[in-house]
Amino acid sequence: MLGVLPGTVGLVQATETVKLILGQGELLIGRLLVYDALAMSFRTFKVRRDPACPVCGDNPSITELIDYKAFCSIDHGAAADD
Repeated sequence: MLGVLPGTVGLVQATETVKLILGQGELLIGRLLVYDALAMSFRTFKVRRDPACPVCGDNPSITELIDYKAFCSIDHGAAADD
């Protein structure tokens, strides 16, 4: 049952991308899509923008990606050098 879930969600994501590129249809911007695979149903909920959000708010404090290897202190090359 769960094997088809990623395919279904991926199909929805791909459809949203095509609609965005073509400028056609109603996008899910400002809405959350919930998929219930057991009931085979979809529901949408309106989501309000948070003006205090650190990423997309009025004054964002997070403006770029971080270096995750440095952040997590991951050094994959160290073991190979020993």
